[in-house]
Amino acid sequence: MLPHPISDADNIRPAEVGRELLAERGIEVDHVTVYGWVQRFTPLLAEAARPCRHRPGDRWFVDETSVKVAGRWTSLYRAVDQHGQVIDVLAGTRRDQATARRFFTRALSHGRGPVEVTTDRAAVYPRVLDEQLPAVCHIDTARANNRIESDHSRLKARLRPMRGLKRLRSAQTISAGHALIQNIRRGHYELGTGTDTDPRLRLTAAFDELALAI
Repeated sequence: MLPHPISDADNIRPAEVGRELLAERGIEVDHVTVYGWVQRFTPLLAEAARPCRHRPGDRWFVDETSVKVAGRWTSLYRAVDQHGQVIDVLAGTRRDQATARRFFTRALSHGRGPVEVTTDRAAVYPRVLDEQLPAVCHIDTARANNRIESDHSRLKARLRPMRGLKRLRSAQTISAGHALIQNIRRGHYELGTGTDTDPRLRLTAAFDELALAI
């Protein structure tokens, strides 16, 4: 099992965080405005937080799921390590080797590569892993990837009510924002560490720190 069990505290949208942080300061804004801010500032916040991020672990769990964008099913690749850190996410129009290759290239840019990768039995993975991680131990036995599939369900529960997703970019930004928030709350960044261990307080303190960097 993951060391940080998934809970409702993890299951939160970037827009909700924005509204909460503003409400604490006595500022009320409508959801359309906050949604626009999420699209604009999530990439900036993620980049500002990058130097403070813990290195990923050496055991990765990789899987793809499907979300609807503009009424069409879109593939969403995600990876978590053995500590529960979301390593990366990538939304793509196709579930093929090219998209899987792009995903692993992105994921490997975050630091240490894995010694073990667990996936489902999709045909794209063996070839991509042979190309990019030839020495890795690849596990694709039944039910070995249950932990990330459970993690998918929390993200999809948050995306499902958002029927306004019309672009691939929106799916990418919101999924990346969800990963950033989840990782901060679980303590995978050196941000908000001066507060107590309450995830909400850690998140508020982390966003205060990041606001100074963008």
